[in-house]
Amino acid sequence: MDFADIFAFLKARLAQGQPCVLVTVCAVEGASMRNPGTLMGVARDGAFTGSLSGGCIENAVVAEALDALDHGAARIVRFGAGSPYLDIKLPCGGGLDVHFQPLHAGTPDAETPDADTLCTDRGVVDAALASIARRAPFALAHDGTQLRHIDDWRPPSPLAQGGRWSFGYWPAPRLQIVGHGAGVEALARLALETGCAVSVLTPDAALLADLEARAIPTQRLARIDQTQLLSSDAWTATIFLFHDHDWEIALMARALDMPHFYLGAMGGRRAHAFRSEALLARGVSAPAIAAIHAPIGLFHSSRDPHTLALSTLAEVIKAYQHTDFEAALG
Repeated sequence: MDFADIFAFLKARLAQGQPCVLVTVCAVEGASMRNPGTLMGVARDGAFTGSLSGGCIENAVVAEALDALDHGAARIVRFGAGSPYLDIKLPCGGGLDVHFQPLHAGTPDAETPDADTLCTDRGVVDAALASIARRAPFALAHDGTQLRHIDDWRPPSPLAQGGRWSFGYWPAPRLQIVGHGAGVEALARLALETGCAVSVLTPDAALLADLEARAIPTQRLARIDQTQLLSSDAWTATIFLFHDHDWEIALMARALDMPHFYLGAMGGRRAHAFRSEALLARGVSAPAIAAIHAPIGLFHSSRDPHTLALSTLAEVIKAYQHTDFEAALG
């Protein structure tokens, strides 16, 4: 989920006239902390964002990136098992094939090979950020000669003959938090810190003011039937944090009918029984109700706001990581 920060870093440094390197893990042998498709950005001054390991190879990666800039050409380097860097070992014992793509600070070309690809240096970065901003899947691909942005998701294609590879990236998880109380603020702040997108719907005026001061997107719920305020996509988790469960029913019935990868609600078994009966009375199907995560969170009976936020976010991220979005989207 850190790829948004990486492309923002690259865009800012390129805009300053500083060449950069986009670093991509394009194959993994054996055990590894990070998967193929993991990214890192390195600037000419040695600053970087992202990581490829737990910190054991980052310095070597930066040195290799700067050398690639000096020579002005892309390269693939093995780290870990089978690497020419004999003094650099991965604790997990695996090996990484890492691609280094120099990015130059010139103006993006006006022309592209076709409507779905961009292959100029800054063009790739700008196109990736545009995909991220509109919450659209995209892919990066290298044909052995140039790096391209593809305006659609592609299944992982690790390093092949000729230096070809491609990796798709789904939008980051978005938490749509609907509720009131300190748990809403705690979850919104924690989710933002971990790179998730966040929006909040609440009738709590004091909470609205506090979240708006933190630049967290918010909307005021004035009535229990304002279902038009909900918005969602396949990468959205909708989370209900109401102590007064009468607020939930109309909103939850609508949320269940919208795209989402997770829907959860606070409250114990008695509260969920009330919720389930009310949703059935509104015509919501039993399978849809059964899919609600309630009680919410990986560890239940979380009563303080920060523990509830951690428990909930952990369950949401687990669901995101285990969702087959390619199959879900057909």
